[in-house]
Amino acid sequence: MVNAAGLACPPVTGMLAVAPNVKQALCILGLGLCAVMPTGPALFAAEGEVSAAELRALMDQNRRLQEQVQSQQQQIDELRGRLNELAGTGTRQARELDALRDRVAEAAAVPVARSGGGERDRELRLSGEAGLAYFDGGPQSAWPNGEFRADDVKVYLEAPVWKDTYLFAELDLVTREANDEFFHMGEVYVDFENLSGRFGGPDRLLNLRVGRVDIPFGEEYLSRGMLDNPLITHSVADIWGVDEGVELYGTAGPLSYVFAVQNGGHKTLRDYQDEKAFTLRVGADPASWLHVSASAMRTGNLTIAGDFLSEVWIGGGFFRSIGPAATTKCFEATLYQADARAHWAGGHLAAAVGTAEYDDDDTAADNQRKLKHFYVEAAQQIAGGFHAAARYSEISVAKGYLLQGLGSGGTFFYNGLPLTENLKRLSLGVGYRFGDPLLLKVEYAQEDGRMMNGQARDKEDLFATEIVVKF
Repeated sequence: MVNAAGLACPPVTGMLAVAPNVKQALCILGLGLCAVMPTGPALFAAEGEVSAAELRALMDQNRRLQEQVQSQQQQIDELRGRLNELAGTGTRQARELDALRDRVAEAAAVPVARSGGGERDRELRLSGEAGLAYFDGGPQSAWPNGEFRADDVKVYLEAPVWKDTYLFAELDLVTREANDEFFHMGEVYVDFENLSGRFGGPDRLLNLRVGRVDIPFGEEYLSRGMLDNPLITHSVADIWGVDEGVELYGTAGPLSYVFAVQNGGHKTLRDYQDEKAFTLRVGADPASWLHVSASAMRTGNLTIAGDFLSEVWIGGGFFRSIGPAATTKCFEATLYQADARAHWAGGHLAAAVGTAEYDDDDTAADNQRKLKHFYVEAAQQIAGGFHAAARYSEISVAKGYLLQGLGSGGTFFYNGLPLTENLKRLSLGVGYRFGDPLLLKVEYAQEDGRMMNGQARDKEDLFATEIVVKF
């Protein structure tokens, strides 16, 4: 490129391979130099020829500019390389994340690794329930002062052990019927399910529980849980208990059975006599809406000095001897009961009738007693989560027995006299279920009775409200 005087401008062709902006800047710089330089004749006229030093300086300046441009190009290349590397890293990380998600999904679809002894699901299940209540009873009730209380707080642990074999453990932190503030052991057993199917027989015909299990008498104990019971109280007889032993159970079509052999006595650490308690319940479902069953039980001989109380609960207390210790060593009871339950959408009607025969070996008197009892219960959902329930129950004993009911244990059970010959209870209640784990219940229970000396038991009515939480 030449100016108007024909003088060559500084060469810029060596820098055309760099960035366009740099090219433009150098061209402009060269043109500017050409523009400000005097014309050839004027220059030579003013200063003569360009010296070699000036030419070298101009060449050095041009070289430095080229070096700067090359340095900038290197920086640009390095930045472009880093950006490409970051982009590649992000893509690689995205691929690795997708692969990890695929492996997690595959692991979730594959069964948990099994032990060498057979299939074993390693999941442990911890659950429980608690009632937070207010009880206000009559002056001769167990709650004469109106009290807030934690009610039947229980914790459950379920753990698989082997194929169709499970461990179940129950810890009773607070028990309504207990007269102390200590923790109590509930059910603790190993459940061997479907033994019959495992050995080639019919499925579920034979199952086995070993440990400390519920006494399988009647049907009411199956709904004693606070979330299952539509009311707060139970029937007057309220036959239930937990005892050490073994239990066989199973189903065959519409038929079912439970058979248990247990210690019989109340002590959990020892058995003080060699006779065992036997319980059998046989059930049937003649229709999809109807269940019936018949139960029989014998406690076996229980010693006054060792066992003191039976493990089975009745009438608000246990079976215990009414013969004096000086002339009585052992006592026993035999029980029979028939149950029926009809159910429909949102409601049910249940009833039971039974007898309990008590006897002891008192050498000074005949203490045989026959306790007759029954209950009728109805419950129905009203609207939304609301339900209403009612239960009437009664127990009567010719010549009287130790029946606590809703009364004070010290007055009507442990004191021993006078004996009660009749107790009647009418329970009315409503409830609202916020959801499966949360239930609010309110109940009024009227209880009346009569003792052998003719004194009325009419000061034990109970008003109760309770919120039940399952966790």
